Amino acid sequence: MTSTTTPPRSATTAVALSGVTKVYGRGPSAVLALDGVSLDVAPGEFVCLVGASGCGKSTLLNLVAGLDRPSGGQIGIAGDANPGLMFQEPALFPWLTVEANVEVPLKLRGLPRAERRERVAELLRTVHLAEFGRKRPHELSGGMRQRVALARTLALDTPVLLMDEPFGALDAMTRDILHDELERIWSERRLSVLFVTHNVREAARLADRIILLSSRPGRIIYSTEVDIPRPRRIDSPEVAAIAAEVTERLRTEVGRHGQ
Repeated sequence: MTSTTTPPRSATTAVALSGVTKVYGRGPSAVLALDGVSLDVAPGEFVCLVGASGCGKSTLLNLVAGLDRPSGGQIGIAGDANPGLMFQEPALFPWLTVEANVEVPLKLRGLPRAERRERVAELLRTVHLAEFGRKRPHELSGGMRQRVALARTLALDTPVLLMDEPFGALDAMTRDILHDELERIWSERRLSVLFVTHNVREAARLADRIILLSSRPGRIIYSTEVDIPRPRRIDSPEVAAIAAEVTERLRTEVGRHGQ
């Protein structure tokens, strides 16, 4: 099988996956992780990927991010942009201040020092951490560290944001607050977001569209538009109804795989 990276099929597509397959290993011990996944993400669209553990959600995100290569199929990013990737763990440099952590990608992009300082200040204001620039990661709460990680990702100045369970380790209240913050930033910057989560309620709270992957090998088996006005609340009846529908399909899929 061959893999290629090509521009998306149209100007109305930010991310395009066509027949994407991923195989780990060779011969009898080879594991088929993803099987023929095709998915388009529109500019400014917020898409959540859900599915059972091991279904290939994170694998798919890593392929889109360019951290790994597909065994087959095509992946395209609008404008050949490098998407920003945010993980569950903030992975901040503990010896650097908040400002210095956010500045890292700006240095890698070769921005002049004065411009970097301006940009860092702007990004910290964006995530409501303007007063914490001189702090170090151990002086911040978990939610604040994730805000720093988000600011650092936004420093890449990319229109495509990939998020791999970024709020999974946070308590419910902090997660709810960061949902609001992420939604605000996504709306203001018109980002295209591909968001992996195990939390179906979180998906219904955030997404324009929810994609359900089958158990291994990962295939798209269900897709639904989330036609709920924003802003939303995670405990609203409307969000609960969408979450219940997706959960029932996920339960059926897990049961089928278990048999």
